[in-house]
Amino acid sequence: MKFFIDTANIDEIRQAADIGVLDGVTTNPSLISKEKGKFEDIIRQICEIVDGPISAEVVATDAEGMVAEGRKLSEIHKNIVVKVPCTVDGLKATKKLSSDGIGVNMTLVFSPSQALLAAKAGAMFVSPFVGRLDDISHYGMQLVEQIVSIYNNYDYDTEVLVASVRNPLHLVDAAMMGAHVATMPFKVIEALVKHPLTDIGLKKFLEDWEKVKGR
Repeated sequence: MKFFIDTANIDEIRQAADIGVLDGVTTNPSLISKEKGKFEDIIRQICEIVDGPISAEVVATDAEGMVAEGRKLSEIHKNIVVKVPCTVDGLKATKKLSSDGIGVNMTLVFSPSQALLAAKAGAMFVSPFVGRLDDISHYGMQLVEQIVSIYNNYDYDTEVLVASVRNPLHLVDAAMMGAHVATMPFKVIEALVKHPLTDIGLKKFLEDWEKVKGR
């Protein structure tokens, strides 16, 4: 399973990359708005830190505008994946961009039918938003399970990128279901490694080692 970080914060990306398990980065206009600097400069910095897929989102809502923006974004760096919303125009843009060899991450996916359309249009990634579904009393991970099953039925190359991950349980469930990627905030990446028994065990080992040193 690939681990992506969902942020545009350079410090968080560097910290996550230093751990040694980071495979890519996802950004969106909301995340970019929290950072200082020009959009293109922030994306370039991210590409310098992480050698993997870097999702950068279009803001146009018409197919022609999405394609134009997507082409421009793809010129920033070879690892750029163009993030496109799951709309009729988004599907049109995905078909065109993917046909031109530009990777597309179809975002804001909330149903299996949307995910199926994304795969048929040639998306490299499809991003179901599990946390946002949980927020409205739907079981977000059920959507992931459905998408994985559908893709396996037809051997689609599109990878399931689980987004809106709020906690380690989302990640574990996604991995058990066979999702290809999970993208998460830095605080969730930090939470993955934490366990009270690890802390207790390490503390005991170090205390016992002090006894050995004192002999």
